Amino acid sequence: MNIKSLYRKTINSMSMSDIQRLQMLQSPVGRPRVVLDTDTFNEIDDQFALTHLMLSQDRVDVEAIYAAPFLNQRSGDPRKGMELSYSEILRLLERLHIDPASLVHKGVGEFVGPEKQARKAEAVDDLISRARAGSSENPLYVIAIAAVSNIASAILAAPDIVDKMVVVWLGAHALNWPDIREFNLRQDVGAAQILFDSGVPLILVPCQGVTTHLVSTVPEIERYVEPKGEIGRFLAQRFKEYSDDHLGWSKPIWDMAATAWILDESWVPSNLTSTPIITDNMTWSRDDSRPLMRYVHSVNRDKILKDFFHKLEAFAQE
Repeated sequence: MNIKSLYRKTINSMSMSDIQRLQMLQSPVGRPRVVLDTDTFNEIDDQFALTHLMLSQDRVDVEAIYAAPFLNQRSGDPRKGMELSYSEILRLLERLHIDPASLVHKGVGEFVGPEKQARKAEAVDDLISRARAGSSENPLYVIAIAAVSNIASAILAAPDIVDKMVVVWLGAHALNWPDIREFNLRQDVGAAQILFDSGVPLILVPCQGVTTHLVSTVPEIERYVEPKGEIGRFLAQRFKEYSDDHLGWSKPIWDMAATAWILDESWVPSNLTSTPIITDNMTWSRDDSRPLMRYVHSVNRDKILKDFFHKLEAFAQE
């Protein structure tokens, strides 16, 4: 059996009742189990999202952090991108005084690609194990702020996990955007197609048209982040070094919108809609017969950043 036939067989074997899906697409109750999948060295927003999540463990139980691959001028190849992200995760956790042992896992070094081939990695095995430990009543929440190569590999290797987890993905663009050539999606289109075709309960947090509103500026970062201990200085350095020209400059901190959904759904208003199809040309195609997903259509920038600043202040005073 060739890979495409195997992919179709795998996807077609997945099923979930409408009632079960609607329940899983609601805001989590209690202190949900969470893993974070992140290409942390790719930009500067992953660092802020990871820090916000780790400072919110009274609200969420962060079980694992996965380093995801990325390819751009910072990495040279996907495996190097994953390794750089892994090292950046360790730097952040050190400044947060968190032991990385058994918490941080290396992800795949190759993209799933158009062949839709599962890749092997410690993070993939860990995700499968943690998802299988859950259920539709107590799912694992996978916050994905990178190309979803780790997650797609896990779905292909273990299709049974789709009804035991919820994926919150920061990726693509708004549904009314003319194309979806967003970084996380275009890095591994095949992996994104697997995610959208699998039927896994999905919370989509788009970039252009939605999280572009979640911005900050150098004066704000210098006032509320930089003075807050070693982690504050580190985050401020990452923010400021992203651009050489700070005059009239603001920077979206995209990834914080994905972690925001798990912390307080009201910060990122959403609605239910059918899961769109991702075409090979990286555009949306609609089919209302497809399973429902939750679509974030706006962000409350002020509430998200205010919560983050308060938590950073409290951590600095400990």
